[in-house]
Amino acid sequence: HDNGSIYVVFGQYTHRLSAELDVLATVRLPRERPYNSFVILPDGCIAAKDFGGLRPGQDEPDDYEGTEVVVLEPEWLEIVGRRLVPEPSIARLRAERSDVYAGGESSLWRVRWSGSELTLDSGYRALYRTLPGQGYGWDAVLENGAAWFHDNGRGTERYAGSLRGLGVSRTPSNLVHVHLMTGEVTLTDICGLQGGVVANPPVIDPVRRVVVAYDSGNGVVTGFRIDPRGVTGRLWSRELNHAAHMLRYPSGELVLCDYDHERRMEQVLVVDIETGQEYARADTGSPVQSVLFPAPGFGRDFYLVSFTTLTRCEVV
Repeated sequence: HDNGSIYVVFGQYTHRLSAELDVLATVRLPRERPYNSFVILPDGCIAAKDFGGLRPGQDEPDDYEGTEVVVLEPEWLEIVGRRLVPEPSIARLRAERSDVYAGGESSLWRVRWSGSELTLDSGYRALYRTLPGQGYGWDAVLENGAAWFHDNGRGTERYAGSLRGLGVSRTPSNLVHVHLMTGEVTLTDICGLQGGVVANPPVIDPVRRVVVAYDSGNGVVTGFRIDPRGVTGRLWSRELNHAAHMLRYPSGELVLCDYDHERRMEQVLVVDIETGQEYARADTGSPVQSVLFPAPGFGRDFYLVSFTTLTRCEVV
């Protein structure tokens, strides 16, 4: 945060920590369910939301009306705004200035923060779930005036060391493009195979006008060219068991993962974002497939994390 603090939203709590990880403030959030997302707004306030999906071991989600977005002031974490989104949201929040976008089970919704009031934009609802057997969307990336995300998120709660083969959708997985101004939706097929599943977003290169999407259930990663309307044409496709966030560098290098089921070993690889050409590959030491966030280092290095292992990698 600009004030030097670190903020954590986990379970039903938000914590403000110092740079030395001392607890400065804590608040219990209003709903009796986990909160899985937050964004920092331009005025420093924090918008968070509860999780509306299945958790491991559940057959049905919690019986709550929709999803509630809350805004907290950054000093003592007092709740200063609350607004209900009309359907459950599994995906993490995204924000464009003071507009907060919540991906619901079937639509992308917009909630607006005025600095003192949180309101639902009743004229904005981007319906993306329009195909028989199509699953809900996961996290969006806001880029080039659009929200980009994957559908077919159902099945991620069945994760057991890998997402391969765990999809339950009857419709092939799609890359979803939503125009932020008009709400117009475009679906682009990723690999044409049923049973897809995903738990993370695509990656966008606005300079090269490339988007890379993937289907973790079928182990396919595909690169597309973006035209001015957001309609995409296929550039390349590779069979890779990738499930984590991707890491893109300005050089056009893209960091991906590839889980080896026979050896029970996650591998990391660097490819060219426009061609899919592989430059380098190495074992990470993780016996499970990562579905988490990597982080860049301070040079030609980066960090990968799975549920078991933290790995530092360096390109030499």
